Amino acid sequence: MLKRFGRAAFVQSMIGVVAVAWLWLVRSTTRFEVEPRGFPDLVRDDCPIIVAMWHGQHFMVSFAWPKGLRVSALISRSGDGELNAQLLERLGVEPIRGSGGSGPKIRKRGGAMAFREMLRRLRDGSSIVLTADVPKVARVCGDGIVALARLSGRPIFPIAVVCRWRIDFRSWDRASVGLPFGRGAMVLGAPIHVAVDAGSAELEAARRAVEWGLNRAHAKAYALAGSVDPWDELAAGPSTST
Repeated sequence: MLKRFGRAAFVQSMIGVVAVAWLWLVRSTTRFEVEPRGFPDLVRDDCPIIVAMWHGQHFMVSFAWPKGLRVSALISRSGDGELNAQLLERLGVEPIRGSGGSGPKIRKRGGAMAFREMLRRLRDGSSIVLTADVPKVARVCGDGIVALARLSGRPIFPIAVVCRWRIDFRSWDRASVGLPFGRGAMVLGAPIHVAVDAGSAELEAARRAVEWGLNRAHAKAYALAGSVDPWDELAAGPSTST
């Protein structure tokens, strides 16, 4: 019953208002280190682009969007995805509903339709933000984002946006929400291009490049913020750090 109540339209609308206000507070009170300096404006000449992030970073990545840039984001069809879609719309982002998978799961989750919609929006000039790892398989880049780059001809830019003071949830993707009045970092990786005639070896190399680029961007971002990646802490065992 509580789950149904939390997914009611008016409840999600209220949560969206509070969430946007919270993100604005965090963004306006956090001192962010940016690398490369001024990158939100540097990518304008390459737009539309494909922005790759890891699952769990969707709350934070909105801080890095250049003003006036048309952005669309892939959001799942789940009940939680509905809340995320409303939140993104309040942030000026156009949601695309659907998520990846394999076999019959692609159709059930709307992945094929969402993929076609992402291609259409890239052609129309909208940049696309999406998670590179597929649901429940965190920090392993899937094939979807590479296929999107090959068919669209648009470059992939890995991105990491982190805060030193934050809440790390105990979810499968270790989702993070920043806390205000602290330090943070935004790091943009080098672009990854995928040729339209790329074969299986080239596609696999591109997939690994996205994975490596995201891991490197996050390692650099956490170092600049004076913090530790929660995935590194998980691998090291229990920690008492904040």
